[in-house]
Amino acid sequence: MSSKLDRITLKQLRALSEVAASDNIVTAAKTLGLTGPAVHSQLRTLQEALGIDLLAHQGRRKNSPTPEGAVLLAAHERIRAILERALAEIDDIGAGLTGTVVLGAVSTAKYFAPHIVARLQTDMPELQITLKIANRQATIAALARGEFDLCIMGRPPREPLVEAVTLGPHPHVIVAAPGHPITEAGGPLLEELVQHRFLLREEGSGTRALAIRFLTELPARLRQDTIVMDSNETIKQAVMSGLGIALISAHTVVQEVMDGRLAILDVQGTPLVRQWFLLHGGAEPLRPAAARVHDWLVARADELLPRLPGVF
Repeated sequence: MSSKLDRITLKQLRALSEVAASDNIVTAAKTLGLTGPAVHSQLRTLQEALGIDLLAHQGRRKNSPTPEGAVLLAAHERIRAILERALAEIDDIGAGLTGTVVLGAVSTAKYFAPHIVARLQTDMPELQITLKIANRQATIAALARGEFDLCIMGRPPREPLVEAVTLGPHPHVIVAAPGHPITEAGGPLLEELVQHRFLLREEGSGTRALAIRFLTELPARLRQDTIVMDSNETIKQAVMSGLGIALISAHTVVQEVMDGRLAILDVQGTPLVRQWFLLHGGAEPLRPAAARVHDWLVARADELLPRLPGVF
């Protein structure tokens, strides 16, 4: 069976189809842009490969399909339909109208990245969007390996080489539980910070790097009591329990602040405003589907990033 299948070509099937349809090899040859002998050769090769006659004389018709020929012609029609659909899908992929786009995001973006994916699936249901989230260090490593089509993160890395466009502001604030003693202090609270336990993200986190930089620049050079935690969610729960205070992305605490479970402190120099960037590897151009998502994100950045009225 497989040896017969390997000897069948689309040109042979097309020749069989045209001859059966026109009842004349000369007419079929003109339709195919071939000579009569070339069409005859294709038919002979096909019949020899299968070991059967595919055309027979029936009444006035000179080249009527045999029962076996009719089966093969029906299969040819199905094959052409499948190939036409495949070619249309290939054209759609080339135009960015279908396909899969892998969106990477640092863990701080997980509070709004799923919303972005949901909006994308509504506006571009023909695309499959895959979201992968990790801390900054792991995200940069994945970006270097080419795992993402696009990536949302803060400050672009020095390596790997990327192309980046600004999505919008990324404010960082210092938060405490509403009943924490520091909320009773007056003034800008800058000198008060070093008197309270500070909760930090783990190594490799962009939020941790920003917090360390902020703490080392405080004018009061006192030893800061710190605790390291491995996620924004853990830090929020610890702050709400009164374990300490923390510098954290404002975009991660919108709901807790609105619900009164966290308070943003009025600290001189805050909020620390960084930027969100949308980036991709700089070595290769974006695939059409990824380019569509890129342009969509840039055009809607203002409405996609969280907002806390009166604060940021």
